[in-house]
Amino acid sequence: MELPPHLFQQASFGLILVGGLYLFISEKLRVDITAMLILLALVLTGVLDSKQALSGFASEPAIIVAAVFVISGALAATGISERLGTWVSRAGGRGEARTIAVVMPLVALLAAFTHHVMVTAMMLPLLLRHARDRQLPASRLLMPMSLAASLGTTLTLVSAPAFLLANDLLQRAGAESLGIFSITPIGIALVVVGTLYMLVARWLLPRRSGERNDEDYLRLDRYRTELLIVKDGRWCTRPMSELQKALGQRFRMLGWLRDGRRRDDLTAASPLLAGDILLVEAAADELLSLHEDAGLDLNAIARFGDQLEGEGDPQLVQAVVAPGSEFIGRSIRELDFSRQFHAVIAGLWRRGADMADRLSDARLREGDLLVLWGRPSRFAELAAHHGFLMLVPFAGEAKRRLRAPLALTILGLTILAAATEWLPAPLAFLLGAVAMVVTRCVDIEQAYRGIDVRIFVMIAGVIPLGIAMEQTGTADLLAQGLSHLVAQWPPLLILLVMFSVAALLTQVMSDAATTALLGPVAIALAQLLDLPPTPFVVCTALGAVVAFLTPIGHHGNLLILGPGQYRFGDFLRIGLPLTVAIALVSAWMARWLWLDGPLWPTLQ
Repeated sequence: MELPPHLFQQASFGLILVGGLYLFISEKLRVDITAMLILLALVLTGVLDSKQALSGFASEPAIIVAAVFVISGALAATGISERLGTWVSRAGGRGEARTIAVVMPLVALLAAFTHHVMVTAMMLPLLLRHARDRQLPASRLLMPMSLAASLGTTLTLVSAPAFLLANDLLQRAGAESLGIFSITPIGIALVVVGTLYMLVARWLLPRRSGERNDEDYLRLDRYRTELLIVKDGRWCTRPMSELQKALGQRFRMLGWLRDGRRRDDLTAASPLLAGDILLVEAAADELLSLHEDAGLDLNAIARFGDQLEGEGDPQLVQAVVAPGSEFIGRSIRELDFSRQFHAVIAGLWRRGADMADRLSDARLREGDLLVLWGRPSRFAELAAHHGFLMLVPFAGEAKRRLRAPLALTILGLTILAAATEWLPAPLAFLLGAVAMVVTRCVDIEQAYRGIDVRIFVMIAGVIPLGIAMEQTGTADLLAQGLSHLVAQWPPLLILLVMFSVAALLTQVMSDAATTALLGPVAIALAQLLDLPPTPFVVCTALGAVVAFLTPIGHHGNLLILGPGQYRFGDFLRIGLPLTVAIALVSAWMARWLWLDGPLWPTLQ
């Protein structure tokens, strides 16, 4: 007996859905590969045609997500994100409560227009350093920061893929689309609730100092090098304090040489003069940025760079001094690298040991990491030399700090264009991303590297899943079953149900996949109850984004798991009451915004 076409499609979709859920939950394959397999299966079984299946790649959510990644990369490349993060850490003061009260709202604000995982990764070393310097347990700070980064994604429509997918579902259902700040009232309420909760319930947080090697986690921030003030450069005659302010916390002054003599009488207010040499420690990004600053140069490169031979544009690489190396015990001055290897030692990193003031006087030890400047054609013989354990590309990326005001202007105009609907949000953010590249706030290679292809492909792949749920009638079928159960319930309780189902499912699936799967059910349920679909879809997306029950529910939580020495139970103990509070606030606010409900929650 042959099945009717619609039943065959439903059965095929059911099998594809079960298989997809198994792959999403088991993580036997990457989420983007799973999404592509679902897409192909939908086409091969005839559930969707090829145009419907590929529509996700040209969808508004996919375009906006890719653009936001590029804009986030530009904010990082110009040093804006780092500068804000440093300010947040500094404003935290010395007390635990003040740090939480300052860090959480500001981290949430950072995450409103960037990717929350990037914000978490940026703040992690800053808070580890903050905790160490003020003798605070790292575990009391890292979890509130990670939670705030996730809560910050609820402040705008563009900061989480789930909300973009929710808006796409609403548009296809014929409902009014969401503006970029439509969910902002909910987001503000959630950030306030989350911050107050962590302040009141911080005694639930474990007291652990983090990994024993947390200093090593930050140690590579300390490359020793020498800077030369370039004649007629922009730093000539300007006070040292301006240079220190421009370079930030990851730059540390160790000494000041003038006319070849160390000058301890010079202060932060003293002017810099051409030919001055600054003895400094700097992070990898800063060291590379210093070299590319027109007013500064690495002293060794300025002295010996013209002597380099070989082909290709000069570049920085790193070399580790091997055990038993002939270089051990010899000073950099004695080695005469520029003559012997046609390379210049521009910096040095050493694990927990003192070294001479002048880089040239430092005697090399086993495990020293040398920052070398030379031409690629000469690095082959260096790599083969038995004195080095390895030769690897330099880990830093130069900060384009001079373009920071331009990057902020582009970001502001992008948000303004999208918020006022002068341009459609996808076009506004796409133009913003292009403007960041064209104005060289971020180079094209960094822009492409900044796009998380897995998330882009996954979003493009799960959108057809939502289309298939609607087209096969599966969403209506599930909604009818659910409506029989909740038909007599007040809207507030129904909204809580949608939030809760999404909150549980997102612990094993991504927020985007959860929203794509449950969003059509939420729309169908609202239609059966003769209610606007917007609050139901928004609550579903919120449940997928801000349910803090396990460390695997959010990628940001995975970043802090090790450094904070957290356990699975820590997230459940702290996250369960918070998730309940967030669910209540989300349902209340959604009812108030879109169902004309009372300001105060009731069950009527």
